[in-house]
Amino acid sequence: MPRVWDVPVQDSTRVRDVRVAAEDAAALAGLDERRLAAVSLVATELATNLLKHAQAGQVLVDVVDPPTAREGGPGRAVQITAIDHGPGIADVAGALRDGFTTTGSLGAGLGTCRRLADDFDVHSVFGRGTVAVARVGPAVAEAVHGDGGPSKASEVRAGGVNVPFAGADFSGDAWAWVRSGDRLTLMLADGLGHGSEAARASTAAVEALRHWAHLPPAESLQRLHSALAGTRGAAVAVAQLDTWAGRLRFAGIGNVTARLREGDRWRSLLSRPGIVGVHRPHTVREDEVAWSAESLLILHTDGLPGRWTPPPGTGVPPADPAVTAAVTVRDAGSPARPVRDDTAVAVLAPVPPDRS
Repeated sequence: MPRVWDVPVQDSTRVRDVRVAAEDAAALAGLDERRLAAVSLVATELATNLLKHAQAGQVLVDVVDPPTAREGGPGRAVQITAIDHGPGIADVAGALRDGFTTTGSLGAGLGTCRRLADDFDVHSVFGRGTVAVARVGPAVAEAVHGDGGPSKASEVRAGGVNVPFAGADFSGDAWAWVRSGDRLTLMLADGLGHGSEAARASTAAVEALRHWAHLPPAESLQRLHSALAGTRGAAVAVAQLDTWAGRLRFAGIGNVTARLREGDRWRSLLSRPGIVGVHRPHTVREDEVAWSAESLLILHTDGLPGRWTPPPGTGVPPADPAVTAAVTVRDAGSPARPVRDDTAVAVLAPVPPDRS
């Protein structure tokens, strides 16, 4: 079962906790010493930055699939997500330059993170807070496509965040995405309840998906139902994008919520009642919709309100999908609604033209 670290950062003693969590994750991901050192420094800088500019915040550390799926490469990466409700950054571009500081320090923070990480992105709204996501993976040679040209699949990327309930070591939620030719399949699973047994169910779903991602979503759910037999079972949503046809297919069982942006409105993609691995409906509905360069898909588990609708401006300007997921976790929750379960959000988004 994959470990997830959720570290609240309220004082300087927690900076070390964030660094140790990131180093443990790097060991879990099998990173070499040079990449482990990069992970350690990035984690320290992000946690320190929280204290300097927001006085407090939260750091999530996880081992994730890279945001752009490639068949056969590269390995999994350590993802470090810093979330705060602080004053925000008035000049994000300036803050990303080495030497930038508003506190009289050396100003090495965000610029260092961007230089050391494989992927780094920041979302900040003045007066509302900041989200920063960094990923560090294994050192690999540049991928070369067999046909000598870029794949359409490189125009889409996925990401997510996972928050274990009450700071537990394991989350009962899990997300993953797999590429099979020109089909990209994104799955979010919510193991029944929370804790280690829920995590075992959602982990079984992730492992099974890697075998059956070439199948349409409804057929994948049938195979997942057999794979999860003997576990608590899980709510599972599967979205599959045909990048050449520009069509998205979706099917779900249980209470995983799916929202698709179509132009200036959000559409709900509906799941059927049931529990994968325990009670599967006789027929599973599959939605098929158009996908464009303006589309955005958000999947989330019931750690967030099921009736939540993304506010205007979600994913605009285009951000790393894990950033969009982290902003969703931060802003969709409510102090009036205590969280009683693990929370995971997974996002599928086009790559902006200048970043493809």
